[in-house]
Amino acid sequence: MSSLDARLGVLRGNAPPTPHNARTLAALNANPSCDRRTLIDAAGIDKAALAAHLGLPQQLTRSRLALDYGLAFERKVTAQGGAPLVPLLRQALGLTLSEVSYDDINSVGSAEDKSPLGRRHSRTRTHILSAARHKPGQPRTLLDHPVLRLTVAGHQVDLEPDIIAFQHDGDFYIVEIKSFPAIHGQPDPTKAAAALNQAAAYVLAMRELLADNGLPPERVSDTVILVNPRNFTQHPTATPYNACQPIKTLSRHLHRLRRVPELLDKIPPLTTLDLAPGPDNQPTRPRNELVAALATTQASYNPGCRHHCDLAFHCRNEARNQGRIAALGTAVRDDLAGIDTITTALALTDGQLHPARDQKDITHALRQSNCQFLWMSSRDLMTGDADAYAVRALMAGGS
Repeated sequence: MSSLDARLGVLRGNAPPTPHNARTLAALNANPSCDRRTLIDAAGIDKAALAAHLGLPQQLTRSRLALDYGLAFERKVTAQGGAPLVPLLRQALGLTLSEVSYDDINSVGSAEDKSPLGRRHSRTRTHILSAARHKPGQPRTLLDHPVLRLTVAGHQVDLEPDIIAFQHDGDFYIVEIKSFPAIHGQPDPTKAAAALNQAAAYVLAMRELLADNGLPPERVSDTVILVNPRNFTQHPTATPYNACQPIKTLSRHLHRLRRVPELLDKIPPLTTLDLAPGPDNQPTRPRNELVAALATTQASYNPGCRHHCDLAFHCRNEARNQGRIAALGTAVRDDLAGIDTITTALALTDGQLHPARDQKDITHALRQSNCQFLWMSSRDLMTGDADAYAVRALMAGGS
């Protein structure tokens, strides 16, 4: 075991590490500056278990009905050897497809035979490399349920996407099948962005596979195809997206994980987030100790964290208690760039604090705004997102 693994083991405690998946990697794109999230994910700490012990509201999960609907839609798209998908790809990518080879990696021997991850990854690797080395003109390849691997903080992470890797004339495309609808040809932008963030992990994993075997990684396209139900039916439609930006962003954040030793050096050596489960497997760690341990790590909360992080409500309360501007959202943070706390904003507004050189413009805007409105709002600035609109209105009045 390396010294880094040992230090992360101390931080995690006796619990087994929780592996990364596409969703946790996508969360890196959502808030890359959060050192707390970086350390917790690097150590493989179960954030849901931490949140439950702290008594935080639980993340909303999809209902059984929604899961069943998604599985039914996926089966419809991949039925008959992916036949329904072929015309969608032909249209989305502007291709002429005369023949397609379809392989379901999820089964070996029969549709009910679920292979272990290692075996499925081995089959995925064989199929992708074989397709990559095929000569032009040979059958195109569809791979259903491949298992990909991506290096995250020096460790191999298995990714189990419900995707299809499509190879055409030497280039590979990631195809994501999602059950949220495309209304009039346009999927919901927020959900589509989340899907592209997950797809970025698959693109990087496939590029890593090609590069490790002496093949050009750029043969995995930046174009990602989302397949969704058309309007409110189960008829599929395909939409191509340029995922270059989320791919670059995730790649940058994965490189940033190499800073984990530096982040560990910023916290006390024996800091641990161990829940100390008892004989009944229930946590025995006093909550105040856990809160104190979390406080040694630097969080970077914004309201968007509530959509992807189990600890978001803890970090929100922490940010509010500290009067952090960022707790009101990225838009407010950007409007008040250079000012970290609400106390500082108020002090600059009423002249109690002399602005630094880089604060003069924003201070002028604050003082030209409706100061009475600011003071009335400041009493309740910690109560919720509605106050973000108050600060935005303040800034709009002064700009």
